[in-house]
Amino acid sequence: MAKNVLKQMGQVNNMRKDMKQMQKELAKKTVEASAGNGLVKAVAKADMTIESITIDPKLLNEASAEKLNRFLVVAINGALKSAQKKASQEMTKMAGGVGGLADMLGGMK
Repeated sequence: MAKNVLKQMGQVNNMRKDMKQMQKELAKKTVEASAGNGLVKAVAKADMTIESITIDPKLLNEASAEKLNRFLVVAINGALKSAQKKASQEMTKMAGGVGGLADMLGGMK
């Protein structure tokens, strides 16, 4: 039994290392979303951070602060949703060969 617990602990440690590596990889992957027919664009990383926000100068000349605010919220939320999807896809790829964490910890109740 002790051998089994040690093996599972080793698997958990390996998964932690893999997860740290995955986080580094996610920080390199970007997705983009826009609002207002492309007048406002947000770029997010798959680690759920915003890399950039671009506002078309035309919008600054003709839009009110409230309109700009709405576009920013739509663009940022769209970018974060895409980043979350990308992160989920990458995590699924990583977990594919490893098995589920619940399966690994199943014997450690």
